[in-house]
Amino acid sequence: MPKMKTNRAAAKRMRATGTGRIRRGKAGKSHLMRGKSANRLRRLEKNDMVDKADEKRMKRLLPYKF
Repeated sequence: MPKMKTNRAAAKRMRATGTGRIRRGKAGKSHLMRGKSANRLRRLEKNDMVDKADEKRMKRLLPYKF
């Protein structure tokens, strides 16, 4: 059986936590920042978790992280 390939785009955007969940960054902080409040921009800096409904699909993209 050949090795599975890691999806490199997903690997650059997501990391596994110690408990086996997937951590991701939040969208919306690459441009057009003038119209967003400072409070909103600070919230966007923090990481978020991949939703439970999407976790199985994301783990398939990252076979050796888990």
